[in-house]
Amino acid sequence: MQKRRVLVLTYACGITAVVLAAEPKSAAGPSSGEARQQVLDLGKEWVAAEIRHDAVTLDRILDAKFLASFDSGAPVTKAAFIKSIMEGEVDATESQTLTDESVIIDHDTAVVVGTDTSRGTENGAPYTVVYRYTVTYVHRNGRWLALAEHLVKVPQAR
Repeated sequence: MQKRRVLVLTYACGITAVVLAAEPKSAAGPSSGEARQQVLDLGKEWVAAEIRHDAVTLDRILDAKFLASFDSGAPVTKAAFIKSIMEGEVDATESQTLTDESVIIDHDTAVVVGTDTSRGTENGAPYTVVYRYTVTYVHRNGRWLALAEHLVKVPQAR
């Protein structure tokens, strides 16, 4: 009887240890409200860096594993993404306004879904394009980094 009790307790402790080891560890990171504001601010910094063609800031914001996808196209790496921003027309995009943002924070991961309204000039003519986007951020070494982005153009109303 005593052996059985010890065996059951040992088994229960083992199960508890496995469950606790599998639980995500929350580092001493920002609170959920702070994290929400941090990723929203980072998104604004990101679009400003795109407009300025600021490779240094983009490199700091985007994780080394960053992938972007546009519509149904193949994923683009961090290096290719930054290169495409740097090679774009300097005056083409004049502003990007992020709106309708929903944020989910789960430990060291944040997902932002929103609308990006881009305005500028192309071939001398003004344009406005609206996109829906999803960005996944990870909190590493005390800061948020963009891990992935998906952007799709919203069809114009007819």
